[in-house]
Amino acid sequence: MLTVNKLLPQGQGLANALLKRAHTVELDWDVRQKSRFDATDSAGRQLGIFLNRGTAVRGGDVLVAEDGSLIRVTAKPQPVLVITPCSEHGSAFDLTRAAYHLGNRHVQIELQPDHLKIEPDHVLADMLRSMHLTVVEATTTFEPEGGAYAAGGGHAHGHEGHAHSHDHHDHGHAAPDAPARGKPIGIAVKSTAAPHVHGPGCNHGHDH
Repeated sequence: MLTVNKLLPQGQGLANALLKRAHTVELDWDVRQKSRFDATDSAGRQLGIFLNRGTAVRGGDVLVAEDGSLIRVTAKPQPVLVITPCSEHGSAFDLTRAAYHLGNRHVQIELQPDHLKIEPDHVLADMLRSMHLTVVEATTTFEPEGGAYAAGGGHAHGHEGHAHSHDHHDHGHAAPDAPARGKPIGIAVKSTAAPHVHGPGCNHGHDH
């Protein structure tokens, strides 16, 4: 068995020619979220992966074996629930509400501008459908958001390895003046009708 104990996020620093010649290994999220696991690469080699505790492996990452060889990781398609706003009555803000409620339940979520993905759960699917959201089953890659302070938390997927360091940025934004004590803040509040709920008695005929 070939030991692997080094990971290069998104192949950072490697030339394209090296990446093209690298062997590959396809792994689903259940495996990639572990820091220690066994796998078989495209050359048929048995790999023993031993990474730092708390490290999650993302599609596009490159593993470095003890013999110096490279193994490029691809995310294996798996069953997921794809969550989008209702096309007739929803809005993009519904995704924000959904992410909030899912986060309160410590659910792993892949965040995209126009949809969310979670692992299959019929109870959560019913909850989301009652919140103006369309939920469909699909088989595709799953790259949930990492914790901002967890090991590898800054290892964001979808940025092709671009490192966004904020350690030395001083934007110099002054805090806004606080309103005088007892003085109301000038925010107009507009009353709205009760939200439409997709549930029993809904006559809109949405096929979720």
